[in-house]
Amino acid sequence: MKVFNVFPETIFSIGRVQVTDTVTTTWFVMAAIITICYLSTRKLSIKPSFFQEVLEAIFEFMEKTIKDVLPLNPWLVVPILGTIWILIGFSNMAGLIPGLKTPTADLNTTLAFALISFSMTHVIGIATQGFKGYLLHYKEPTWILLPFHLIAEVTRTVALAVRLFGNMLSGDMIAIILLGIVGLLVPIPFSLLHIIIGIIQAYIFGVLTLVFIAGGIKTKS
Repeated sequence: MKVFNVFPETIFSIGRVQVTDTVTTTWFVMAAIITICYLSTRKLSIKPSFFQEVLEAIFEFMEKTIKDVLPLNPWLVVPILGTIWILIGFSNMAGLIPGLKTPTADLNTTLAFALISFSMTHVIGIATQGFKGYLLHYKEPTWILLPFHLIAEVTRTVALAVRLFGNMLSGDMIAIILLGIVGLLVPIPFSLLHIIIGIIQAYIFGVLTLVFIAGGIKTKS
């Protein structure tokens, strides 16, 4: 696992735009996901292969999770939320590859994911209830609390970003400390733990997004 600074390092520049190690690793993760999806879906069959069964199980799990939380057609949410789940999950585990930095250990990345979550909440709320109908949920239980609802919109988005960032950064720092103390005695068990934590953090991020969406569409007038 690469020893890294808290702040992203610039790898190269395109004009005045600096491309950091976080960005290049994210590009690698995206390319890996696209390749895996292509290889897993190019030969779909009525008699599924092992990889097709795994893929179908993942999508069925996503669909069920969304259906259990949201009172609407889950496939309105599956494409974008499923993409977020998969991208965050792979990003959380990217640091296990020597030379790569965990993209989600960069606050810029997690803030971008949190802003997508924030946007989804309002876009889906407006799409399912209309602009006026969606705004009415801010009056619950009374319009007096409107300022607090607006503050909560901002604070929960920031908290979502910081939570994922803190968990993944601390995990990478602990790994570096352990490797420095005990050398190569613990990398395999810790790598397995890192994978589990990465998957759980991706799942929690998605579920919290679902809860935020549900909070905006549960009240209709």
